[in-house]
Amino acid sequence: MTQEQARLAQHQNGAALWKKFGPYLTERQWGTVREDYSPDGNAWNYLTHDMARSVAYRWGEEGLGGLSDDQQHLCLAVGLWNGQDELLKERLFGLTNGEGNHGEDVKEQYYYLDSTPSHSYMKMLYKYPQREFPYEELRQENARRTRQDPEFELLDTGIFAENRYFDVFIEYAKAGSEDILLQITVHNRGPEAAPLHVLPQLWFRNTWAWGYENKSAVPLLRATGPATAQAEHPALGRYHVYSDQPAALLFCDNDTNFHRTGGPSGTAKNGRYFKDGINDYLVGGDYTAVNPNRQGTKMAAHHSLEIGPGEARVVRFRLSPQELAAPFADFDTIVAERLREADDFYSCMQQEVADNADARNIQRQAFAGMLWSKQFYYYDVTQWLDGDPALPRLPARRRKGRNSNWRHLHNQDIISMPDKWEYPWYAAWDLAFHCIPLAMVDADFAKNQLRLLCRDWYLHPSGQLPAYEWNLNDVNPPVHAWATWRVYQMDKKLHDGEGDTAFLEAVFHKLTLNFTWWVNRKDKSERNIFEGGFLGLDNIGVFDRSAPLPTGGYIEQSDGTSWMAMFALNMMRMAMELARTNPVYQEIAGKFFEHFLYIADAMTRGGDGQFNLWDEEDQFYYDVLHTPDDARTKLRVRSIVGLIPLFAVEVIDDELLSSLPEFTERARWLIENRPHLAQLVARWHEQGKGARHLLSLLRRSRLRNLLRRMLDEQEFLSDFGIRAMSRYHLETPYVYSTPETDFTVQYVPGEAESSMFGGNSNWRGPIWFPINYLIIESLQRFHAYYGDAFQVEYPTGSGRQHTLQEIADALSGRLTKLFLQDENGRRPAFADDELMQTDPHFKDYLLFHEYFHGDNGRGLGASHQTGWTGLIVRLLRHREPETVTASWVAGSATEE
Repeated sequence: MTQEQARLAQHQNGAALWKKFGPYLTERQWGTVREDYSPDGNAWNYLTHDMARSVAYRWGEEGLGGLSDDQQHLCLAVGLWNGQDELLKERLFGLTNGEGNHGEDVKEQYYYLDSTPSHSYMKMLYKYPQREFPYEELRQENARRTRQDPEFELLDTGIFAENRYFDVFIEYAKAGSEDILLQITVHNRGPEAAPLHVLPQLWFRNTWAWGYENKSAVPLLRATGPATAQAEHPALGRYHVYSDQPAALLFCDNDTNFHRTGGPSGTAKNGRYFKDGINDYLVGGDYTAVNPNRQGTKMAAHHSLEIGPGEARVVRFRLSPQELAAPFADFDTIVAERLREADDFYSCMQQEVADNADARNIQRQAFAGMLWSKQFYYYDVTQWLDGDPALPRLPARRRKGRNSNWRHLHNQDIISMPDKWEYPWYAAWDLAFHCIPLAMVDADFAKNQLRLLCRDWYLHPSGQLPAYEWNLNDVNPPVHAWATWRVYQMDKKLHDGEGDTAFLEAVFHKLTLNFTWWVNRKDKSERNIFEGGFLGLDNIGVFDRSAPLPTGGYIEQSDGTSWMAMFALNMMRMAMELARTNPVYQEIAGKFFEHFLYIADAMTRGGDGQFNLWDEEDQFYYDVLHTPDDARTKLRVRSIVGLIPLFAVEVIDDELLSSLPEFTERARWLIENRPHLAQLVARWHEQGKGARHLLSLLRRSRLRNLLRRMLDEQEFLSDFGIRAMSRYHLETPYVYSTPETDFTVQYVPGEAESSMFGGNSNWRGPIWFPINYLIIESLQRFHAYYGDAFQVEYPTGSGRQHTLQEIADALSGRLTKLFLQDENGRRPAFADDELMQTDPHFKDYLLFHEYFHGDNGRGLGASHQTGWTGLIVRLLRHREPETVTASWVAGSATEE
């Protein structure tokens, strides 16, 4: 056991709460639904980046390279000023949904480089220009550009020319679970000496301005010496603050500056030293903006540096619950020890990528991105809808607006975010994918995340999982059961075959409610054909499936129905596992087995025996438009909608069946007495490789034909994975005509060109990690049944036959190629950006984008969506395809 593993064990058993402090500050609190108290629900305009420095937040805090406790009472982050900018750099800048030509978009250059799961050691890099930050240029140029143009990024402004920037490395190390060391190392990469103001900032989240707490309980920061201070909080207790060199300690209060903003929230009308006081003191030269009594609820240790060309300077800061006589005597030793322990931990983790230093670097930064993307997420919908006692009464219509039927929801937890700037709110299906890589480094955290969304104060009384804060009612693919089963299997392997059945059972029961919600709410005609709306594939079809159709009627979804078939199999397999120790679950497993058969029947025969989602002519699955006149039209768009039936596949071995006689008998009865169902389901009676049985929506012939399209480089197969839409539609767009207008779907390999779906949504061509990951896993599971005897042409038209395992490995290789340096030292995800491709201070720092260009692999969308792109950590591992075992079949297909 490494020292880091010991810390995780101590945290789990309560001996030492090593995860009490972590990177739980968001990168953006402004422009979120939580902070929106407008009558019209326009969150982006209600609280802007310009206002953020002056407004006290209600629900959370943000910071640059920040850290906080797990209830975000006390926050620590870095402030910077180059002497040129119009404001102190305390938060990351980006464009709003309306300002960006492809929606919201962060416009900064920063990287998460390292983190242990206990956050005993963390490191990130922020690249800060020495010239004035081009805020207006970024706004104006992106406003000029259209959806057909690429996004205008910070690198495009030339701000880093001549290397006139600072590399600001932010490191945290823990001497104890609450003893925090912050080291800021600044490198001047430019040709001349340059000034930089470095300000470690400490503040309390404002909990006192809303009318719930006794004003006498307001926490306090106060100076105790020239470079020392003390923090007192009613819940946290006392902490001591140390700066390692003479620094001006500046104090103000984390209260809204109503003089500047008009006081939209958190107003302290009798105060003087507001949230923006340190900014106004330093940048504006207003010496009255900070408290001369050196106390308040926000403070900064101001270090004014002059850094020569090529030189580096270090600022050290310490926060400790103990009063220390020599706080910096052991500082360097502790930082070095924590880094060494992080190296030891990842050395164990990376044994399967040990032969490739570049792959190890990519994987470690991907883990860092996953771990830095934890966030304290606080959202009490009832309080948010009704308003707070100390604030003006909110408009009555607000109580019937956004999320008004989710009054039970009370979120106050550490949650994995998709991207802490572009998506600083949890998304139900994103979170499921996050838990797969997270389980590799911290299985307990992954299990807690999956269990969290099923808690009574998250799960709707109807059984619906909350989607995301902009619309908790929206519908995402039901992948929670899949993730729960995979994480259970990974954790079971770590514990020598002993599974956490308490976790599995707890989530299983809540997911039974969720499954029932799907059946009752999203199968309107009760024919096992599902109309799930958004389903995460929000920019891929002919129509916006979250809105009423312009034709009337509804869409019978190949993807929605396939997701539900996958859901049924996941639930069946979980019930079978629980039935090993509790026979009651055999009957429940049989019920999900039966439901899968009926969904399979509906996929094949349209649910009423008259219409087929499978198209015999094209050998592909399509959505079907069902109009009010009872006419049905296949929407012949070749997209991943038609590939999702691959995901509903389960392989069961004889050993498991023999241990569950009641389930086996029920399955036998269904197969024998419902022959039309038995014909639809691939190979239950016929044993495959290793005496296994297969449950799938795809018979052998359909699997082969579907793969023929998927593996065609003129259609879905890119050099970098499987595209979201067939390239066939580049020259042959699909057009659906109505009397009023034509709806056109065309292959777009990069950013979305359609505004129909809003924001930066785009599934019309790019490569997405979650779908590719599920494809790879499904191919491996099919191979576990069919073995090497089943081969298909790869790529289509090449004449070369390969097993499904070989194809899965090849697809993994195409995806990892996005990040790995090629023979010329170039990474496809960086495309033609020479600075990122060749500069020694850029080329080895990775960004984990939301999606990737379908033709050249360039990273697009949210730049730090390590959440689901973090699945790369699984694909980088060395695999031995021939070491397939029965336990592998039951677990994650990329596990062994």
